[in-house]
Amino acid sequence: MFVVGKDCKRFNSNAMKDYLIPVTNTTKISVGLIWLFHISGLFGILFIDRELFLETTPINLFVTFIMLFVNQPQMDKGVGFAAGFAFIVGFAVEFLGVNYGLIFGEYAYGNNLGLKVGGVPLLIGANWVMLTFITGAVAAIFFNTSAIKAAAFGAFLMVLIDLVIEPVAPKFDFWEFADVTAPLSNYIGWFLVAFPIQWVYQTQVKPKDRVFSFHLVLVQFFFFGAFSLIQLAS
Repeated sequence: MFVVGKDCKRFNSNAMKDYLIPVTNTTKISVGLIWLFHISGLFGILFIDRELFLETTPINLFVTFIMLFVNQPQMDKGVGFAAGFAFIVGFAVEFLGVNYGLIFGEYAYGNNLGLKVGGVPLLIGANWVMLTFITGAVAAIFFNTSAIKAAAFGAFLMVLIDLVIEPVAPKFDFWEFADVTAPLSNYIGWFLVAFPIQWVYQTQVKPKDRVFSFHLVLVQFFFFGAFSLIQLAS
């Protein structure tokens, strides 16, 4: 058993099972599919046809985005507002970054994330929504009585996910910074943008999905972390 701060839930091994083991058929299928997609993608990129599997990234993102909302416990105005806010703000800051080098630094998107508008793939807006919802749900597990602390922890988790994606993003033709390596301003910018989006999520989305979101966060770290480690070892 362990406790993380006075505002956090008290956890033991049985409690953690509530977030790791799917109960409903919808959650079981969804969790199974995201692990299947990413494990298949991992082996496909490494051993079968790198370009073919990378070209399916938009399909994977779109299907995962749909499953995110299928697994929401309650679809209401709060969910719609939080999703819309994350999409608009996320897409807007990406537009400023790609076209003017603001907030994140100078970078450009490649071709493996699908249709672009103003140099930014439309799916990037959806990805901001997805990352906000899954990290926000995990953050709420630990900081269930404080929206501010949950928002800060959710933003921190989003930065960590970006941190493991950045080393492989150019090789996957997702995006690339002008100086190849992402600058410190990228991570600072991520947190500063993610925090208000997370706060909106924490205050507007109740109740929150737990199991699917928890697994999708784990999948992100597993998939991109594996490629980052392989790249460091090579």
